[in-house]
Amino acid sequence: MVRPFPSRPADEPRVLWRPGVETRLHAGAGHGATALCVLEQWCAPGAGAPTHTHFEVEEVIVVLAGVADVWIDGVTERLETGAAIVVPPATWHGFRNAGESELHTLAALASARPRVAYEEDPETVLEIGVAGQRMFDAHRAYRDEPDEEEGATG
Repeated sequence: MVRPFPSRPADEPRVLWRPGVETRLHAGAGHGATALCVLEQWCAPGAGAPTHTHFEVEEVIVVLAGVADVWIDGVTERLETGAAIVVPPATWHGFRNAGESELHTLAALASARPRVAYEEDPETVLEIGVAGQRMFDAHRAYRDEPDEEEGATG
């Protein structure tokens, strides 16, 4: 029998990710998942995620509340409450809160250990959702060695 792995706010508190952005990790390699990473985020007006890539991993972002401008490879879409967008693998993307109230999103990635690199520092590759030897912040660790399935840096 497979046991469920519940994620509750009391167990996974919101943590500051960057100025104006808090995040909660619901699932990932270090949190009971084998094939998914699920993140919830809250962004103050104007705040969000800078341009980044997850290499070969597909992502879906759902706007639970608020308004987001999401860009993928230079094309921007405005998403309002209830809308979702699929981010194709190997694309540079990001988003920001385009509204006047808090933006609340939920993102699911098709890997329990999705790699991420940011446009501002593309040589540093991190993994989300792991409890690695060298943590970068509460939900990301430095990627120290290549994954056989994904290659060295995508």
